[in-house]
Amino acid sequence: AGVRVAPSTYYANKARTPSARACRDAVIGPALQTLWEDNYRVYGARKLWKAAQRAGHDIGRDQVARHMRAAGITGVRRGKRVRTTKPDPAAARHPDLVGRD
Repeated sequence: AGVRVAPSTYYANKARTPSARACRDAVIGPALQTLWEDNYRVYGARKLWKAAQRAGHDIGRDQVARHMRAAGITGVRRGKRVRTTKPDPAAARHPDLVGRD
């Protein structure tokens, strides 16, 4: 019924101070969210990374992408999907070999 962990391990983990990454994530996450909202919620990871650098945050592009995934934010995609093949409505359809209605 779950993972068995020794009590000493549990309490040592519970009493441990947050890691440097966790502390930095707590600061940089809201800052990136604010930057993204200030830029009309259209920036993707690359542009948000550049905006963060301009704002004075020393952060890597992949870290920005990780924070965006964690926060559930995405950039806007431009354009539409190219449709290369258009079916002919007058063409005969494949026969129904399964015998559906």
